[in-house]
Amino acid sequence: MPKLNSPAPSVVGRDSVEPTNLPRIGCVKYLNARPLIRGWPGHVEFDHPSSLCQLLARGEVDLALVSSFEFLRNPIYRIVDDVSISSAGPVYSVIVAHQGEISEVEEIELDPAAETSVNLLRCLLAELTLPARLVSTATSPISKRRARLLIGDQAIRFRQKQAQDVHFWDLGEQWASRRRGIDLPFVYALWLIRPEVVDAGTIAKDLRALRDENLAKIDNLIVEEKEFDHEFCARYYGKHLRFSFGGKEKEGLREFQRLCQKHGLLPKEAQSTITATRRDIEFNLV
Repeated sequence: MPKLNSPAPSVVGRDSVEPTNLPRIGCVKYLNARPLIRGWPGHVEFDHPSSLCQLLARGEVDLALVSSFEFLRNPIYRIVDDVSISSAGPVYSVIVAHQGEISEVEEIELDPAAETSVNLLRCLLAELTLPARLVSTATSPISKRRARLLIGDQAIRFRQKQAQDVHFWDLGEQWASRRRGIDLPFVYALWLIRPEVVDAGTIAKDLRALRDENLAKIDNLIVEEKEFDHEFCARYYGKHLRFSFGGKEKEGLREFQRLCQKHGLLPKEAQSTITATRRDIEFNLV
């Protein structure tokens, strides 16, 4: 497995070595990513989804576990096949915290770290004809009028502390329930590799092997967890999350793309572009 952000020697002559530049990697800094990154033998840039999307787009990292919407918005990347962060029901850690009925909410404060989740929320509100406006500032407490989108570890902590006082609209559950009888997981994050990166296939193979090793020893990973209750971690990894990117996950991502186009979050005027995007999802894999 290659080490990242540390020079590896390559033999130039019998008595000399020369450092080789190795890929730079980024990863979301949440509990849900632990099984995909624990044990990677090199430096990893941990950050929030929105920041990682920017780093990847600017070429400041070569690959990143990043929002699936980033690929739909900018389908130049290669996708590491068979690996994602997905859910096929309640995901627990992508929620709208609210009081009263969700239909009574007038405003939803957004999490500035979110990318995919914000656009999933927009799609769900539009599909369910809910009137809530999305606002970017968190200036008011949660009430019947004002709710809040929370993702990742912040959502977990808030949910566990406020379970008696607040209702939680789980976006994974809402995605799964909007088309009953059709099992299409929702894909939150993917490993995306920039097109100029050399030997992407080897990197992808190593990432799949790392995922497999961590899932095979998930109890060891949970024991090492210092912030979250171990029983919760077992339920979270075993019940709420998927870490594959197979046929159903790919079809779920296409469905999300279709909804984003329907509701004006992605361009839909150029059919050739849409077709190319779908082909990339299906075939531009490493």
